[in-house]
Amino acid sequence: MSSVVALLDYGAGNLRSAQRALEHVGGDVVVTRDPMVAVEADGLVVPGVGAFDACMRGLREVAGPRIIGQRLAGDRPVLGICVGLQVMFDRGVEHGIDTEGCGQWPGVVEKLDAPVLPHMGWNTVDIAPESQMFAGLDGETRFYFVHSYGVQHWEMEEDEFIAAPKVSWSQHGNSRFVAAVENGPLWATQFHPEKSSDSGLQLLKNWVDSLR
Repeated sequence: MSSVVALLDYGAGNLRSAQRALEHVGGDVVVTRDPMVAVEADGLVVPGVGAFDACMRGLREVAGPRIIGQRLAGDRPVLGICVGLQVMFDRGVEHGIDTEGCGQWPGVVEKLDAPVLPHMGWNTVDIAPESQMFAGLDGETRFYFVHSYGVQHWEMEEDEFIAAPKVSWSQHGNSRFVAAVENGPLWATQFHPEKSSDSGLQLLKNWVDSLR
């Protein structure tokens, strides 16, 4: 039986491409704004394209922060993509606007220091050791990015009682930034796996398979 994947529709993401990719790897995808559906699905995907502030306003309109918090409190998987990764952090600062995020991780989303922005196209990822997210990729580490902002400092302190998150990194210009995080039931990528060809599909398959 396929795992039910809720794709959260809050007005900030290319839902169709994500839906197609998730269905391709075996997910039974439901595009929804319904909090009950989003909470009860086997997995929740939080996409995101555009400005941090606009995405947070859209998320709040559909009770997104509460849905995410409720799922994670119950150890229920959540996958954030692009700005869907960024909003998991404490704050985003764009164009002088300082916006509160979902606060799942400490840290600030800031403008990248690079001669060319946005950072658009394929780039390599320095994958965290023993990563479940990137399993089965056989050394293929290139993924598709589209962003001008990122988290350039991982601020979460390690706790001997809790497994440390697995953080993968990438580089654009002078900025080294968080490319992906695996933290228990919360996974997130700064790149777009749904636009990253076979490597991205393998990553999504790893996540969908983990829901069973």
